[in-house]
Amino acid sequence: MARICVYLGSREGNSPAFRQLTQQLGRTLAERGHTLVYGGARIGLMGELANSVLEAGGEAIGVMPDHLVEREQAHFGLSELVRVSNMHERKATMAANADAFIALPGGIGTFEELFEIWTWGYLGLHEKPMGLLNIDEFYSPLLTFLDSTVSHGFLASTTRDMLLDAPTPNALLDALEAQL
Repeated sequence: MARICVYLGSREGNSPAFRQLTQQLGRTLAERGHTLVYGGARIGLMGELANSVLEAGGEAIGVMPDHLVEREQAHFGLSELVRVSNMHERKATMAANADAFIALPGGIGTFEELFEIWTWGYLGLHEKPMGLLNIDEFYSPLLTFLDSTVSHGFLASTTRDMLLDAPTPNALLDALEAQL
């Protein structure tokens, strides 16, 4: 099946729903035969996702730059841990090894990865589906803002429509799989 790149936090956040739906996504990816591609950490939501995939019998591939292996506490129990030289190589490696992209709650690193891959899609550098798992309405303010950029004429509605969103793993994976 597909390799799904997931961008998400190295922290767990303060809502139990973040952890619960992250674990559900991991199990669902494995059950549907998808391989996880992610940043390679064993902490926060990143670790929860990888562990859930592995515990459900799936494959998890982590990609981490050497300078973050200790800082982000690399997950050495993955199906594969790819060590790269820098953040640019990390993002390029993750993108090259993915058929689709999902963003879960996270911080500035998650946002940066999401917007970069969305921009690459806009520029025609890939035609892979992308979506937000809108756990506990985490992304609702962003979605409202993005819709506002369309109404103000700074973002084409076709570009906005490239970014799917759903509140549950099954709904989001259904939407992504329909575009694979």
